[in-house]
Amino acid sequence: MQFRKATLIGVGLLGGSFGLALRKRRLARTVTGLVRRVSSVRESVACGAVDEATLDLAEAVRGADLVVFCTPLARMKSLAKQLAPHLKRGALVMDVGSVKASVIRDVESAVIRAGADFVASHPMAGSEKAGVLAAQEDLFAGAVCIVTPTAKTRPAALKRAEKLWKALGCRTLRTTPELHDQLVSRSSHLPYLSSVALTNYILDPAHSKAQGQLCAGGFRDTTRIASSSPEMWRDIALANRRHIRKALAGYMRHLVKLDQMLRLGDGDQLAACFQKSKTLRDEWFAEASSRLPK
Repeated sequence: MQFRKATLIGVGLLGGSFGLALRKRRLARTVTGLVRRVSSVRESVACGAVDEATLDLAEAVRGADLVVFCTPLARMKSLAKQLAPHLKRGALVMDVGSVKASVIRDVESAVIRAGADFVASHPMAGSEKAGVLAAQEDLFAGAVCIVTPTAKTRPAALKRAEKLWKALGCRTLRTTPELHDQLVSRSSHLPYLSSVALTNYILDPAHSKAQGQLCAGGFRDTTRIASSSPEMWRDIALANRRHIRKALAGYMRHLVKLDQMLRLGDGDQLAACFQKSKTLRDEWFAEASSRLPK
């Protein structure tokens, strides 16, 4: 498959990686990026993420048969309204947002009224780094991309979207928007909040100045994603707060159990708990690694 013109609404880590992958695999004749700063025009073109970039939304979208929202969630609603009048009829519009119910509510109707198709998508790939200079052409290789069709999704558009994600190296999985948001609240959003809480607690200036000097590999690995974009995660946390609060409650129940074992000095229970987590994690890691491209 090849698109004549693909437009990326936002050319940061995900948008830039999408553009690099499109160009490497020759899935689009021209890749255009919509950016917010003049400096980003030069930057996104220079690093090869896009063929051309502009600050003009109408110019970016005009004639595109593929449009992909790669912006923070809070910006998608207003952008969808602005770009709808310029959408090409029959264009495929997607997103890479980490929450699906709110994106569908904010974007789908505007796109459909313009005569285009919208397929909500979420590639489970990323990094704590931000910006187009952190983009990777193989970021999506081996990743799962979740697509969440609705009653308004045309089957032909869904197949086109899934075919594109597979061409980018992903394995696709279909779920409802609600199930998606529930699952990622535990597998993606909760780990970020846990990382934030650990970082804020352990590196609190109220502790001894020596505290940071005693933070080594375990702390570094466990808190890596705390360095992610605060703007992006603010939008995610607010958009999916209902499911995230349930995930937090479940997580805190496990922390309370650990606290009880420590209070009682129950070594057998602690060992069993630690063994269970090791087994579960090792089995998950082995299965996940086997799916990565060789």
